[in-house]
Amino acid sequence: MSLLWKPEKKDIDQTLMTSFTNDFSEFIGESFEDYQSLHRYSVENPDDFWAFFLKWSGVKCQGNEFPVNGDYGFDKYEWFPKIELNFAENLLKEKYDHQNALHFLHESGLTKEYSYQDLRLKTGALQSTLSDYIGQGDVVACYMPNIPETTISMLATTACGGIFTSTSSDFGIEGVVDRFGQSRPKVLIAAATYQYNGKNFNQLEKLKEIEEKLPFIEKIILVDFLKQEKIHHDLEKGVWWNDFIGDECLPEYRQVSFDAPLYIMYSSGTTGKPKCIVHSVGGTLLQHLKEHKLHTNVKEGTKLFYFTTCGWMMWNWLVSGLACGAEVFLYEGSPGYPSLKGFMELLDKNEIEILGTSPKFLKALDDDGYDNDFLFSNLKSLLSTGAPLLPEQYDYIYSNIKKNIGISSISGGTDIIGCFMLGNPNLPVYKGEIQCLGLGMDVRCYDDEGQPVASKEGELVCQKSFPSRPLYFLNDDNGEKIRDAYFNHFKGVWYHGDFIKITDSGGVVVYGRSDATLNPGGVRIGTAEVYRQTESLVWLEDSLCVGRKNDGDVDIVLFVKLKDGEELSEQRVLEIKKLIKANTTPRHVPRHVWQISDIPYTRSGKKMELAITRIINARELKNIEAVANPECLKEYEKFRL
Repeated sequence: MSLLWKPEKKDIDQTLMTSFTNDFSEFIGESFEDYQSLHRYSVENPDDFWAFFLKWSGVKCQGNEFPVNGDYGFDKYEWFPKIELNFAENLLKEKYDHQNALHFLHESGLTKEYSYQDLRLKTGALQSTLSDYIGQGDVVACYMPNIPETTISMLATTACGGIFTSTSSDFGIEGVVDRFGQSRPKVLIAAATYQYNGKNFNQLEKLKEIEEKLPFIEKIILVDFLKQEKIHHDLEKGVWWNDFIGDECLPEYRQVSFDAPLYIMYSSGTTGKPKCIVHSVGGTLLQHLKEHKLHTNVKEGTKLFYFTTCGWMMWNWLVSGLACGAEVFLYEGSPGYPSLKGFMELLDKNEIEILGTSPKFLKALDDDGYDNDFLFSNLKSLLSTGAPLLPEQYDYIYSNIKKNIGISSISGGTDIIGCFMLGNPNLPVYKGEIQCLGLGMDVRCYDDEGQPVASKEGELVCQKSFPSRPLYFLNDDNGEKIRDAYFNHFKGVWYHGDFIKITDSGGVVVYGRSDATLNPGGVRIGTAEVYRQTESLVWLEDSLCVGRKNDGDVDIVLFVKLKDGEELSEQRVLEIKKLIKANTTPRHVPRHVWQISDIPYTRSGKKMELAITRIINARELKNIEAVANPECLKEYEKFRL
């Protein structure tokens, strides 16, 4: 991999990673020659690392940090059993009161700002009446856009010791019922209206049906985000937000155990109802603080932005930036409305320092012709997740957005509400490579026989427990579902389902999801290797690579979406195959290349390879609520076996 960028020494000296390394080194009486030696110590001596980081990071808690964990196995959750804390209290520290906490931006041009003091008072106002309905362990659900009221709802719920769960307003009735029907919230907070891509959407009819299908909900709090005149509702349990909340006051924080449930997250599978993944208060907080402070260099006052909806785990990750004293930017709407250039101008105008996005968005910028239109003088790093960041996209960022920044491709998932591998402000950036493994994450690459391999492709596993491992799945009393998801593939270790290589320098290359890897002739091929080639074709807008069964083997099938006015000729099919063969291997060459009108994506921007694999192999697709553009699925049925 070629070196693209490295930080200057004067900048390295000022990072939180450097500060932590120096303090930790002094504490244990041992020096670290490089990041890899620090990482190695953190996984070989997890008691030292996690106990020290708990105190160093400023977590507000009570009790004794020892024991840290029992045996670091995965049979049960054993982290910090003698500690109590409150999640909201750690995100609303009084010492930040007069700094900006939330900075809300909307596609319409609407903006709002909240100081930490504002946020504490509004959290207290909602908590004062919400506490009449929920207590410790009760669930509050948000069916909301990414607006300040969503964050306030989470803070008020967790101040009470409750459990928070959310999904975005673009989900249909079935998707909401599939999720909240399992998590069974006592209170639903929902937007009566929202705007996307310049269009207004009224949610009241959907909410009426949801109210009927989820009778256990005791109260529905309605947020009229668009402030429409004369809007009214006929929900039996409905009440307007402004009529429900109390007077502004300071919140009261209920202390809970480190392993108390905090969030219920949902898988985006297409084989049935989504799995409900329960994450802990302490584990989520500690993991996010480590990733923000050390791996992303989020400091007090840092302007932090990630483009996300509140139905994606990156929303939970983003709002945890409040625990660092950051100024967290929320954006609601389409980045393409009124234009992608306008969206980038908005980010530049607001002096964003850490920008989070996805490969899909970067591809859209490239296709739109975006090219160094703004200075981004404050931008220090760009984060990307949702899919592997292709090598050519590293070039695009440095050529077309900004030269002197760190690029942090980050990878983990909803399963761990965090990252296994991510960025490091002290390390260089190599083309196509994630910078490093996360501190405290004992990640290895295993071959099919469960043996560790170096500098070879294999399965991502984690050999020891970590704080943000899920507590359990809902509706999984005997633990069969969670064992099948993570622990049955390789006994005693976490199997994540990513196809990766750990490089000699300690970086990571991700080739795609293991369950989407292709096996022509028994040789495993990551789909990212194919996409790297198709991305270079200027007449091609998008592509999807899947496998179709053929007499006990697998044929590689490449679906291509062409740009407007372009057609897939035999010559272009040949061009695709020659390009892939020349830059990969003959086994990567697709047996079939078929033109399609659209490529299905999840709502968090991931290509839905498994959904199309099921369709073309004549298998049932049960849950299309996970698909952002389900109308395109019908076209694929003509390619069934």
